[in-house]
Amino acid sequence: MSQFFSIHAENPQARLIKQAVDIIRKGGVVVYPTDSCYAIGCKLDSKDALERIKRIRQLDDKHHFTLVCSDLSQLGTYAKVDNRVYRILKATTPGSYTFILEATKEVPRRVWNLKKSTIGLRVPDHPIALAMLEELGEPILSSTLILPGDEDPLTDAWEIRDRLEHEVDLVIEGGYCGLEPTTVVDLSGDESELLRTGKGSLAPLGL
Repeated sequence: MSQFFSIHAENPQARLIKQAVDIIRKGGVVVYPTDSCYAIGCKLDSKDALERIKRIRQLDDKHHFTLVCSDLSQLGTYAKVDNRVYRILKATTPGSYTFILEATKEVPRRVWNLKKSTIGLRVPDHPIALAMLEELGEPILSSTLILPGDEDPLTDAWEIRDRLEHEVDLVIEGGYCGLEPTTVVDLSGDESELLRTGKGSLAPLGL
């Protein structure tokens, strides 16, 4: 049976944030709000939790997981960032963007896209997610919460609890996040490539 926390979307309660992060540290799977949809996530080095997320979402090894980071400097620890990429990231983070970048050795190989050695990364603009990341001190390995058979992400935390109460360890209710996922841009090559148009504006990307 999963736990259920209602956390204030603008002023997250520190006690509940700490409890949520303790669950992640212990290998738990957590559903949490972001600035674009609810996400399902776990600790970066928890192989068992990663396999649970794959099973819940019915994902194969080709799926690009995302490292949700606290800020640009943390993102730079887990991805290779040159001057061109840095300028783009500086103009768009925090925000509703996911960037595909070449992973560094800090990222476990099991979450890479093995063909390209890449990983998705983002810095959310949401107080609950940012508070969790600050408390955790490392990225949360995450994926948008779209369940098998659904076309759209789940947006209601109570419905999420009803459907996943025996599958995840914690559901965080933090208000409505919307249905629009992040804009996804591949920055791993010489040119920026738009992979998905989402909530993040294309204007800062020059696309």
